[in-house]
Amino acid sequence: MRKEARLALDVAREAAALVMGVYAAPFDVEYKGKDDPVTRADKEANALIVERLGRETPGVPVVAEESDPAHYAGFASAGAVWFVDPLDGTREFVARNGEFAVMIGLAEKGRATLGAIVAPAWGRAFVGVVGEGAWEIGADGSERPLHVTSRTDLAGATIVVSRSRAPARIEAFVASIGAARAVPFGSSGLKGVLVATGDHDAYIQPGRAGMRWDACATEALVVAAGGACTDAYGDAFDYGTADIENSRGLLASNGRLQAALVDALRRRRESKV
Repeated sequence: MRKEARLALDVAREAAALVMGVYAAPFDVEYKGKDDPVTRADKEANALIVERLGRETPGVPVVAEESDPAHYAGFASAGAVWFVDPLDGTREFVARNGEFAVMIGLAEKGRATLGAIVAPAWGRAFVGVVGEGAWEIGADGSERPLHVTSRTDLAGATIVVSRSRAPARIEAFVASIGAARAVPFGSSGLKGVLVATGDHDAYIQPGRAGMRWDACATEALVVAAGGACTDAYGDAFDYGTADIENSRGLLASNGRLQAALVDALRRRRESKV
């Protein structure tokens, strides 16, 4: 496994321990915008990760959710960039339902190449290196390989969807394409984990799907486990541009269902014209 993947995993675990320390006691909630909460856990985990990655990989920009954008200005011209969501699923963290994660992804030459996702409330950690593989890493350092499902038909597929972003409409879409069921879940990273582990066949978010720090580690893990991850139009994410918004959605699957899901999402858009 690449040393950068080990680093990302170690740092994500450090941040996860900090997050759980906040989770274990009462905490205040602020709002950056409508329905966009932030807590001490977000800010402190962000600071920890940025400091550790900056120290261990000097010269590699760190694009992190709670950082001032001035701190990573010009990142798009770098050959390698870290994308960090220190607490993915803050709404779920506030709701105390356990569906949140620490996410660290690395993009090189505009493409996601590795990602570490730690689920603090689950006590589980996952890492993927594109071209090498994906694993769940035990507390003792054991590695369990991850593989996406082998399903080739939408019939019977289970698809994870956002718990908070128009779940009723997305669930109706899932039913319309003949899939078995939609499974509402929090945290983009954990939805990606559920695809990478083979628990579910796909994850769809047709509309805005957060920012690049919500996609990079997710994409790397799913692709490393044998799947595919694109925007909802079927196009690859470009991590080498200054625009870091996932404005065209996100679609992760076992790869075998990717084309059919892209086509179904296209028909959905056209039917609304």
